[in-house]
Amino acid sequence: MLPMNQHLVVVFPFLKRVLQKKIIMPITLDTPDKLEYNFHPVRSGIVNFKVRAPKDAHIALTTGPHENDPMVEVFIGGWENSKSVIRKNRTKPDRAETPTPGVLSAGEFRGFWIRWTDGIITVGREGEVAAFLIWEDPQPFPINFVGVCTGWGASGSWIIENDSPYGGVSAQMQHGAVSAQMQHGAGGAACWVPASGGQVPVSAVQGGQDSEPLYVARARHEGALIPGKLAPSHGVCYIPWGGGEHPHSEYEVLCGCSTMWVPVQGSAIPPQAQPAGETEGGEPLFVGRVNHEGAVTIGKVQPSHGTCYISYAGQELAFQSYEVLIITS
Repeated sequence: MLPMNQHLVVVFPFLKRVLQKKIIMPITLDTPDKLEYNFHPVRSGIVNFKVRAPKDAHIALTTGPHENDPMVEVFIGGWENSKSVIRKNRTKPDRAETPTPGVLSAGEFRGFWIRWTDGIITVGREGEVAAFLIWEDPQPFPINFVGVCTGWGASGSWIIENDSPYGGVSAQMQHGAVSAQMQHGAGGAACWVPASGGQVPVSAVQGGQDSEPLYVARARHEGALIPGKLAPSHGVCYIPWGGGEHPHSEYEVLCGCSTMWVPVQGSAIPPQAQPAGETEGGEPLFVGRVNHEGAVTIGKVQPSHGTCYISYAGQELAFQSYEVLIITS
């Protein structure tokens, strides 16, 4: 048996490593039959939660811990557990609506996620990448708090997770209000910096190589936010979409982080991967790359397709074997 001082030498380094880790525990709480929100801060663009309630699980997205405008509310299992809606500033008409019969249960927890990126708010079920509610706010605002409550004859129990199942997504950005988007998640903090005309921001992440370095970038196209490649000498970010290669002179570049690339087959996205965009239907897109024709080319990964799509020589090409981007610091 080791003397006590030697035990301390062995144990203290372990404790130091444990204490230095960022340990985030889920929030658990019960909500009575009372339409009064219980608010909690959020720092990323997604909240994941489980709720056990017979109906009427309400979630509020706000700038502060109170029910003041601007405020977006998501009602899951409203109208006697028959439909779900998105409402803004507590006024009708509802901004989005879909039938969801039996979506909640009084006997078991049901999991959901709510994501917001550039004013686009999407709501989906745990384990599903496609959203069942989508709405784009024409006047987006900073979302710093999430509130939950139950009412209209229902009480509930909640488990609110702090980590995204996809590793985190970019926080929302007010149009014209800030020059960069911060992205928080399991891999640390990164930044999507607006640029144009071939400009490469400081500390841009290089992810590929052709006749010149290619950088991780993204651009909006046909209602989607699509990862692609910045080719500086061309003055554009190329993105793959609809079978073609589409150039955009205005784009955002991933900056200020360390990365690694993980080999992937099909839809086996590592949990540490962070979404970098969304399809026009609200499905998260990841950054991927492949080696093709002697070039390492960056593109988009669409999990439901099990595919990384790249743009190359005017075409959109599909690959089931690829590498996916992980932000490490």
